[in-house]
Amino acid sequence: MANIKSAKKRIEVANRNAEKNKAIKSKVKTSIKKVEAAVAENDKAKAAEELVAATKNIEMAETKGVYHKNNAARKVSRLAKAVNSIQ
Repeated sequence: MANIKSAKKRIEVANRNAEKNKAIKSKVKTSIKKVEAAVAENDKAKAAEELVAATKNIEMAETKGVYHKNNAARKVSRLAKAVNSIQ
């Protein structure tokens, strides 16, 4: 453990931010799994509904700095492509 007050604070802040980022990433992964499950069931209406929610979560994570903008765009694009492939 650090002895200097500012170093102790940085450790606490880093841990707090890591927890926040972990929660946000978990939420994104869960929403992606919901879209993929709906696509696997060929339920276009549910998949489209879940896609809106997943897109919102991914873009929120991007604005918080958890994901890079290109990474977020790639995730949204792949999900949209999967939903649009349902007949």
